[in-house]
Amino acid sequence: MNISVVIPLLNEEESLTELHHWIANVLQSNGFSYEILFIDDGSTDNSWQIIQSLQDKDSNVKGIRFLKNFGKSQALHAGFAQAKGDVIITMDADLQDNPEEIPELYNMITKQHFDLVSGWKKKRFDNKLTKNLPSKLFNWAARKTSGVKLNDFNCGLKAYHKNVVKNIDVNGEMHRYIPVLAKNAGFSNIGEKVVQHQARKYGVTKFGMDRFINGFLDLITIWFLSRFGKRPMHLFGALGVIMFGMGFVFSLYLGIDKLFFNPDSRLITQRPQFYLALATMILGSQFFVAGFLGEIILRQRTDKKRYLIKESLNLED
Repeated sequence: MNISVVIPLLNEEESLTELHHWIANVLQSNGFSYEILFIDDGSTDNSWQIIQSLQDKDSNVKGIRFLKNFGKSQALHAGFAQAKGDVIITMDADLQDNPEEIPELYNMITKQHFDLVSGWKKKRFDNKLTKNLPSKLFNWAARKTSGVKLNDFNCGLKAYHKNVVKNIDVNGEMHRYIPVLAKNAGFSNIGEKVVQHQARKYGVTKFGMDRFINGFLDLITIWFLSRFGKRPMHLFGALGVIMFGMGFVFSLYLGIDKLFFNPDSRLITQRPQFYLALATMILGSQFFVAGFLGEIILRQRTDKKRYLIKESLNLED
């Protein structure tokens, strides 16, 4: 199979039929073999019923319905697990991503041998103050922190070689940073393509300003995980040793000063420097223990399901 189109969605009943026809027309006119996977992330409208009706008419349509809203990252994870195509395309269900971009994205993966190609909505039709400006700041911080030189990390329209999606773990709220996850996994040939951004036709956006706050927090998380996720002792243990050493040396200095240089001075326990040294040693010990416990937890961790599927359509066991 050439292409799997993975579409996470939440309450997009108005756009699904139009989106399906648009994607199918583009893929069929270019002679691709394909599947379209709709991942219903706990919609409360008629989205799932529409997906069922589309599948009745088109065997290329497949669907997964979550028991409740687990988030976009979990929806992508479920879609990636089921995708059978050589190239996986992700896009949003709100008609703001243009399916006409798919053939060129496919060629960039298959002919130019990119591992991942991310869309760049260079010209946007969003509110400049509430979305465009925060997005520019977010993308700048992501570039500086991750080292991945993309202009638009948040664009839902992306193309992946199948090896990428089968070897990365998208969890929590990390869908914004799939290119970073891919780079950390060793897929470094990451490209970018300017794509057409469409004004929203139906409904309202599901994301508010809080997504940027969460995005920055996730950025710190992924930076930490990429640097120390598999070796927490290297960070916490090092901090612990340094702080404990500083406190111990200062305590030793206070003791030598009291015994040999100023024996008639006030007691060590009456000097504030003693408590600073003691607190530093205690904090150092706690950091060291945190690193040690992190190593134990890492080695004892077992994978567990992060979402529950209520129904599925046309999927192989």
